Amino acid sequence: MKISSKEYQKYSKQIILKKIGVVGQKKIKSSKVLILGMGGLGCPLSVYLANLGVGTIGIVDNDKVELSNLNRQIIYNLDDIGKYKVNVVRKKIKLINKNLKVKSYNIRANKNNIKKLIKNFDIVCDGTDNFETRLLVNDSSLKQKKILISAAVSGFDGHIFKFNFKKKSPCYRCFMPEIPEQINNCETEGVIPTLTGIMGTLQANEVVNSILNFNSGMEKKMIVFNSIKMSFRTINLSRNKNCINKC
Repeated sequence: MKISSKEYQKYSKQIILKKIGVVGQKKIKSSKVLILGMGGLGCPLSVYLANLGVGTIGIVDNDKVELSNLNRQIIYNLDDIGKYKVNVVRKKIKLINKNLKVKSYNIRANKNNIKKLIKNFDIVCDGTDNFETRLLVNDSSLKQKKILISAAVSGFDGHIFKFNFKKKSPCYRCFMPEIPEQINNCETEGVIPTLTGIMGTLQANEVVNSILNFNSGMEKKMIVFNSIKMSFRTINLSRNKNCINKC
């Protein structure tokens, strides 16, 4: 994997960091990251990954852009209303990085396609808005030994966690074995737009940490952020002996 002179110039401010350098930039360029959900989390996540120089980005979503999306899904504008999200995102992140390989999937992840969707990616980022899909992504990522970075938002609170299934690790089902009766998400509870940007950016940051093998301390932990109090708290996650995945 080579870094061209133009790429060296473009990414010079991160290459100059001793912990990244040219070797690290080559790792970033050779990485393959899948994003499930091109909403409030997926938009900033995809923009930052493209700006960082990630070589291959997969995007999954079957929704069209709606007016109500525009306050928090920052990659879209009024001219995009009615267009499929993946088509809009593909064009816009290619403008950021012309060398970027974008694999777009205008589908909804389900039990019939999830294995094939994540198969050829190193890191899976879950930005979906429902527990059924999150559990599905968790189970398939575990079986295929992927790195899973997931975030969710509701109201003024967001959380993010990372599971490295290449190692012995708890999984999402260890603390959320089944779909809860009460569903809390931005559709039912609302969400402050800045929160989606913060959590999507934190996902992008943890993707880079994972690519470069930085020890962020995120494994086996959940970080919860409250946007009113501007506070972070950490919840330790442990393997559940009764988990159906036997992780």
